[in-house]
Amino acid sequence: MRDLRIVFMGTPDFAVPTLQTLVEQHYNVVAVITAPDKPAGRGQKLNQSPVKEYAVAQGIPVLQPTNLKSEAFLEELRSYRANLQIIVAFRMLPEVVWAMPELGSFNIHASLLPQYRGAAPINWAIINGEKETGVTSFFLKHEIDTGDLIFQERVPIREEDDFGSLYEKLKYKGAELALRTVQAIERDQVVPQPQEISAGAKHAPKIFKDTCEINWNQPAEQVRNFIRGLSPYPAAWAKLNGKNYKVYKAEALPESGYTSEPGTLHTDNKTFLHIQTAAGALAILDLQMEGKKRMPVQDLLRGYNFDV
Repeated sequence: MRDLRIVFMGTPDFAVPTLQTLVEQHYNVVAVITAPDKPAGRGQKLNQSPVKEYAVAQGIPVLQPTNLKSEAFLEELRSYRANLQIIVAFRMLPEVVWAMPELGSFNIHASLLPQYRGAAPINWAIINGEKETGVTSFFLKHEIDTGDLIFQERVPIREEDDFGSLYEKLKYKGAELALRTVQAIERDQVVPQPQEISAGAKHAPKIFKDTCEINWNQPAEQVRNFIRGLSPYPAAWAKLNGKNYKVYKAEALPESGYTSEPGTLHTDNKTFLHIQTAAGALAILDLQMEGKKRMPVQDLLRGYNFDV
């Protein structure tokens, strides 16, 4: 059995269960690296990352470098004499960092690599209508998300799943996979496998506000997948009746009977709001008008009428 000294790198709450699992399983996490505190809210109070909050509560030293190549940071990192680094939802690392520990640096990625390399694998798997995704542990290499595979765990994508629910499942599945990977490294039982790159590999680029605009010139089921792949965050949006709306939940109506142009609204202004797509219509179930709170469509229609 190897004596492990682990440095953990991560920032959002997605990374916390992995760190927590390592601590609860009594692994020697000698330091945590996370993003610098950021000002937020009206008072611009500095907010700590979820990973930092947990690490501080556990008494683990925390490093928050702004420059991962700075000699001061590298010297401090070396001082912890880690022989393994674990990365979950952190930024891209320079080689001088990921190549530092003797046993390597492994990452937990929320897809079945080589599918969905990139910043938003959970969103894009749902947007593309996948029925299955998972988590992968792999050793870091130069190009992002390209390193040799260690283990993978598959997770079905249910019809009712959206980004929020799948994120929660993969967050904990990733922690389980990280523990399995650490145990295998500890026992010298890892046989890394190169990623087989196929021509049909799908990517998961970062999502921006423009990415989130709904295109009604697509079939209803495709639009529904788009909405749930961005719900509840950052949220799909559309301009309806001259106002911007975030749409959080919708249902496809393949046999709607409408013959209007894509983007046309149909409503009784009491109980339903349907929008024509390229094939079928979409029943909007949960939405948020600009300047208002999120609510079921019936609640919105009690105080607001659409011009149709």
